[in-house]
Amino acid sequence: MSTNSNIRIGIVAAKWHTELIDTMIKTATAEATAAGAEIAECVRVPGSYEMPLAADVLLEKNEIDAVVVLSCIFRGETLHGEVMGHVVHHALVNLQLVHRKPIGMGIIGRGASKEQMMARKDEYAGDAVKVALDMHAVLADARDENR
Repeated sequence: MSTNSNIRIGIVAAKWHTELIDTMIKTATAEATAAGAEIAECVRVPGSYEMPLAADVLLEKNEIDAVVVLSCIFRGETLHGEVMGHVVHHALVNLQLVHRKPIGMGIIGRGASKEQMMARKDEYAGDAVKVALDMHAVLADARDENR
């Protein structure tokens, strides 16, 4: 099985809601470091909608092995957040298929209140890194089996 040493992760994080997102970046960085991986680059974008483009640019780089996205979509009075969540998730899943590199999803969904988001921020950020690293290992093992 593959190890996490020398795995370089790119983070794409929202600029909005800095109290929440800055903490998520710190948690993701700590999780990556504890697992033996490196945060090679952190790109800040306005919000969730802009994440797929930034993730695409990072995934094109040979020096990036996986990407973690960190954001939140607040509950609103319209379906805007729900539509945005579907569009962003769909685009990010497609980027994984195109680049054949994992993306750890650390986007707290539109159904959560601000209080719920604050309570979940560390779990979502840490799990996004764990998933990206786990999928990187799965893909590396699958590629090794095909040789």
